[in-house]
Amino acid sequence: MKTIKKAVGLLIAMMFAGQVYAYNCTGVAHYSDGSSYGDNSIVQNLGIAYRCTLSGWCSVGGPYAPGAGWAWENAWSSLGACGSTGGGNSSASSSSAGNTGGSCPQWMAGTHYYAGNVVSYNGSYFIAEHDNPGYDPLISTWFWEPVASCPGGNSGSSSSSGNTGSGFSAIVSEAQFNQMFPNRNPFYTYSGLVAAANTFPEFANTGDLQVKKREAAAALANFSHETGGLVHITEIAQGSYCSGSATACGVCAPGKSYYGRGPIQLSWNYNYCVAGQALGLDLWANPDQVAQNPTTAWRTAIWFWMTQSGAGYRSAHASIIGDYGFGETIRTINGSKECNGNNPAQVQSRIDTYQYFIQMLGGTAGNNLGC
Repeated sequence: MKTIKKAVGLLIAMMFAGQVYAYNCTGVAHYSDGSSYGDNSIVQNLGIAYRCTLSGWCSVGGPYAPGAGWAWENAWSSLGACGSTGGGNSSASSSSAGNTGGSCPQWMAGTHYYAGNVVSYNGSYFIAEHDNPGYDPLISTWFWEPVASCPGGNSGSSSSSGNTGSGFSAIVSEAQFNQMFPNRNPFYTYSGLVAAANTFPEFANTGDLQVKKREAAAALANFSHETGGLVHITEIAQGSYCSGSATACGVCAPGKSYYGRGPIQLSWNYNYCVAGQALGLDLWANPDQVAQNPTTAWRTAIWFWMTQSGAGYRSAHASIIGDYGFGETIRTINGSKECNGNNPAQVQSRIDTYQYFIQMLGGTAGNNLGC
């Protein structure tokens, strides 16, 4: 009874905040007393979705079930009420600060915002670069970054064309995204992707429409390959991935491992250091952020795509807009293991996904598909 009252109370609080935020619970298992749940496990209980944020405290029932007292506040993070739409916020927020796509709330002083939240302020839009307790976007520029538009402007569209957003969301609608990734992990939200893309305004927004479609399809195809169709948040074989060489952040933070996380499976201590510095996040000291916040995860992937040459000759972004071909994006991401005949089956798998995605977007694949 206590669990039911707590869950109902949460729903009422969410409604009084102005909106009940929906989370797509399709395929999400129901919580079971006595079961063991690890970090980032997602369950539904009494109509609400939760993510386990404190392994060990998410493994017993009774008062520690999601939505019941202590454990809801400290171990289980509420993702929102189960609904047919929505992506949920990985942070434990059900206030009006949350963004579910389609429109952005007005900034409110004293409201807690989490990294990735986008707000409207004096006719402009700002994305939270860091968690903050409601700082003014124009004054606290370390916490807030201006963006061109509100993410998810076309999230209500069920059409595969006629996108009404801007930037990335004008190229790939939420309906198309869902069609591309029918079995994706709920962690990988469309709203988080659009919010992340807005912080890189040239991503899928450079050149003519054909080039924009190629970049969107190419990036999503590679992200799909790296994660098994946006299923895996972290690498399956998790090593320490500590190079032993000092970076600008140091060698490796005590007790931290730098195995692959996120859509690009960001790996190694030096990559976490550089990515964190570029994004204004201490990913070297806390690499788990990439597996905890959807927008942060997407931002690391797009950061690598836009700026890093990896095992290739240039960034993947430069290869697409420079008409070097999809194959060169493979070289940048994993060329040392796949290109030059090293693993043709893996290369073909990436090509097949790219061709499927670009056809869905109504574009043409271009030349030089292999590497």
